[in-house]
Amino acid sequence: QVQLVESGGGLVQAGGSLRLSCAASGRTFSAYAMAWFRQAPGKEREFVARISGGGGSTNYADSVKGRFTISRDNANNMMYLQMNSLKPEDTAIYYCAGGRLPYGTGERFFGSWGQGTQVTVSS
Repeated sequence: QVQLVESGGGLVQAGGSLRLSCAASGRTFSAYAMAWFRQAPGKEREFVARISGGGGSTNYADSVKGRFTISRDNANNMMYLQMNSLKPEDTAIYYCAGGRLPYGTGERFFGSWGQGTQVTVSS
């Protein structure tokens, strides 16, 4: 397992941008597919984006395609989520997650989770 710590959340106006970061511990970071999930108040946690261990493959939820970009820096054990054109409905706690399986975007495919960082988008 890797230990994960998110940062970069905050309050932003609609149309603005934020970049979330996820710092990972451990020497095998590149072996982990990484993902972002989010949970809005009163809703279940949902998938946002996924990136393969090497960074060559990405997947996005339809709701964020074209606005969010997931990336990773394996040399520094970091993962990022660049969020542009933010909307009030993007307000949620954002979690980074890591998993050893080379496929899957559901929560069950990820065994390591951070504590989350709050993103609030005002209208």
